[in-house]
Amino acid sequence: MIVAHLDLDAFFAAVEELEDPSLRRVPLIVGGDPKGRGVVATANYVARSFGIRSAMAAAEAQRRCPHAVFVRPRHALYKDYSREVWSTIREIVPTVEQAGIDEGYLDLGEVAPVFDDARALAEAVRAVVRARTRLSCSLGVATSKVVAKIASDRHKPGGLTVVRPGKEAEFLAPFPIRILPGIGPRAEERLSAVEIETIGDLAALSDADLRAVMGGKVGRELRDRARGIDPRPLELSTERISVSQEETFERDIADPERLHDELRRMAVKLAEYLRSRGQVARTVTTKVRYPDFSIRTRSTSLPVGTDDAERIGDVACQLLDRALNDRSGPLRLVGVGLSGLEDHMQLSLPAVV
Repeated sequence: MIVAHLDLDAFFAAVEELEDPSLRRVPLIVGGDPKGRGVVATANYVARSFGIRSAMAAAEAQRRCPHAVFVRPRHALYKDYSREVWSTIREIVPTVEQAGIDEGYLDLGEVAPVFDDARALAEAVRAVVRARTRLSCSLGVATSKVVAKIASDRHKPGGLTVVRPGKEAEFLAPFPIRILPGIGPRAEERLSAVEIETIGDLAALSDADLRAVMGGKVGRELRDRARGIDPRPLELSTERISVSQEETFERDIADPERLHDELRRMAVKLAEYLRSRGQVARTVTTKVRYPDFSIRTRSTSLPVGTDDAERIGDVACQLLDRALNDRSGPLRLVGVGLSGLEDHMQLSLPAVV
């Protein structure tokens, strides 16, 4: 198994910086009201230099950096960018476990079964995500999920850390016990009480010592992880839940009629796909990308599923018009996505006797 853990660097803050480039030069905090009981969702790297981190009280963050800029989270916008990132990744690595809006695991071994090739593949993923979305990501490549996750955090932002087979325990050993997935505050406190401070300390415990500190299956599993042993496979959805088409233009297009024509052409292809599989779709989504690479999506759900190209095209064009009303201007890309896929139910009239 060769797996990568991919983590988008300071994701919420990075999206806000794309939307407003002037924020790149200031300490930026995405989170709640510093005058209330809000917390920091994320902070850009300028703010992190002041010791500000995720889950810190917003009031404390403001005390550490009084001139920081606070913005409230815009989750719908972050989902738009996240969909673009993971769609891009799946074009290169088909098998992905998305663990959150900004992180996930990639089965590199499926595409590149040799470790050196897997490293090159991870580098390609990192470069393509940057080129297509202008977002930075960090990756860890290893033989298991636990090692890959810890590795992805070693060289942020935009780093790549590769842990070769046989080097897992050596790589993990120096790190503090708290970063091992599965070690919560209680477990950390219990282990620290018997001077187990590093992952290597936990890995070195004998069976008898382990039972004295943390018995049962959980203790054995955590010691295995400390040794780099983690047999968990990627958790995948085997059912395709969406399908999409998109087009990037050689030159930006501002004419709504031309954009409508593109969407209707895509709708025909998507409808043909649905009919070939005996399916209908309940939700239509239109995606647009502006010249500055900003992304927007607009969606609507239909009362009943459809496989009709004209209906899909009409809805897609209406959604495009909504997006352009919110922000006008030429577009670099348009796309149509269908989700809520379900089997077509053929209704028949009762037989006449």
